[in-house]
Amino acid sequence: MTTFVDRVELNVAAGTGGHGCASVHREKFKPLGGPDGGNGGRGGDVIFLVDQSVTTLIDYHHHPHRKATNGKPGEGGNRSGKEGQDLVLSVPDGTVVLSRSGEVLADLVGHGTSFVAAQGGRGGLGNAALASARRKAPGFALLGEPGEVRDVVLELKTVADVALVGYPSAGKSSLISVLSAAKPKIADYPFTTLIPNLGVVTAGSTTYTIADVPGLIPGASQGKGLGLEFLRHVERCEVLVHVLDTATLESERDPVTDLDVIEAELSQYGGLENRPRVVVLNKTDVPDGQDLADLVRPDLEARGYRVYEVSAVSRAGLKELSYALARIVAEARAAKPQQEATRTVIRPKAVDDAGFTIEAEENEDGPLFRVRGEKPERWVRQTDFTNDEAVGYLADRLSRLGVEERLKKSGARPGDTVAIGSDEDAVVFDWEPAMATGAEMLGRRGEDHRFEAPRPATQRRREKEAERSEQEYEDFDPFSGAGPA
Repeated sequence: MTTFVDRVELNVAAGTGGHGCASVHREKFKPLGGPDGGNGGRGGDVIFLVDQSVTTLIDYHHHPHRKATNGKPGEGGNRSGKEGQDLVLSVPDGTVVLSRSGEVLADLVGHGTSFVAAQGGRGGLGNAALASARRKAPGFALLGEPGEVRDVVLELKTVADVALVGYPSAGKSSLISVLSAAKPKIADYPFTTLIPNLGVVTAGSTTYTIADVPGLIPGASQGKGLGLEFLRHVERCEVLVHVLDTATLESERDPVTDLDVIEAELSQYGGLENRPRVVVLNKTDVPDGQDLADLVRPDLEARGYRVYEVSAVSRAGLKELSYALARIVAEARAAKPQQEATRTVIRPKAVDDAGFTIEAEENEDGPLFRVRGEKPERWVRQTDFTNDEAVGYLADRLSRLGVEERLKKSGARPGDTVAIGSDEDAVVFDWEPAMATGAEMLGRRGEDHRFEAPRPATQRRREKEAERSEQEYEDFDPFSGAGPA
């Protein structure tokens, strides 16, 4: 049964925002007391969080679909809907989050590090939030936005200072068991470790972690054996330790050849050329093993390697090796530049950025003008197209954004097809220049004269004149933090 998984494909879905509520306050002797529909709650996010108590991705291997909860819809009486609960997924230290195409989205190193993998949808505004001096009684509310859905790949790269590499049954598991308190599975027959083992070693004032990487074989970098799956576990290590078997029972193998084979696999994998190397001649407690170690040591030292003869059984040479690795790790840590304080980079939008683009396309029925942009696409998702007043409100928003004017400049003619959004969820309609005034055909949108006494014609005329000269306001969006322009 699989107990260790270091790569999974995961589908994550954030929660959908709750719909806003269209409601009118009613009480005795005051049946129409004004709009009081509350806002919908925000959908929950999907968050990856590093937890040091988690060491494998096996839970996500068995359950690859994860979804956060939705926000609740708003209610009358200015009651906002409950926000969806964030879904926090615990991952091991050293987990890398990638897109399906291989783009690195986040490298999660360090306990408590988090990454929002899928953003929850915004809740829709209720008619109370949409009310204004010009729109006193909106008969509609905005819909909640769907949450973000995406496929991600999680890869675990072991976070350790020292990596033990070598052939299967070279004695790496035995070595880590005597250098640290780790207790890997060890047998007296040739087999390879199936999972990376981690141990903590203290030598003098230096404490470092050591990883036993599963055995490599020729062709591991091309996917043979388990090597390709586990070579990623040596990427974060400061020093590579070649564990060479001086008592191998295979006649065609010897320590120098084993070293050359493993180095060739590391070279083909790439990215490890500058890591310090240490050679450990293991199993010197065997008489023939000590003789072979004495024979190959001069050749290895001539190549520039630091060579140590050890025995995991008799524990000979282990103290010297432990302190040598501690010195190398300490030097590597000291050579690293100090981490600078986190800086926030602010990139303001260009002064001529309209917030949307219009692309002219050709289809079977003639020209098609596609409108793309964060605001237009979000507004379309928030619109209830079964409500004429809501559609008119969308038309007003698009007009104020400048979509109407840009369509004219792009060569759109009455009757041409206009699509807002991508192919999958686009809203398509036949464009008419009167689109900007479509909402006005409904009268003074959102106004119900039952809320107030009739006004003289002179007063209504003055209000219309004042309304025409009034400066246009940017639509109120509580999520953007921006007020009137």
